[in-house]
Amino acid sequence: MDTRARIAWNLRRLRSAQSVTQEHLAVDAGVDRTVISDIERSKHNASIDLLDRLAAALSADVSDLLAIPTEEEAPPAPLSPGRKPKFSR
Repeated sequence: MDTRARIAWNLRRLRSAQSVTQEHLAVDAGVDRTVISDIERSKHNASIDLLDRLAAALSADVSDLLAIPTEEEAPPAPLSPGRKPKFSR
C-alpha cells in the first residue's frame, strides 16, 4: 500500500469512527469538501500543512494518518450517502 492509499484509508477510518461527514471535516480543516473526497480516493496529494489541519480537526496526531493498517483490519465503513436533511423550525 503506497502512502497516498494509507492516508486515504486512515482518513476515512478516523472520520467514520467519529461519524464526521466529509462536509463537516472540510469546514473544520478549511478546505472544500471535494478535497476530502479526493484524498479519500487517493486522487489528491495532500500537503503536510493540510494533513496537520485534518489531524487537528479529527483530534488526532498526524502520525495516525500515516499508520500502516494491519492485514486483518477491515476497510473503513462508509457513512450514509447524501446530505443530511436540514432542521426545519
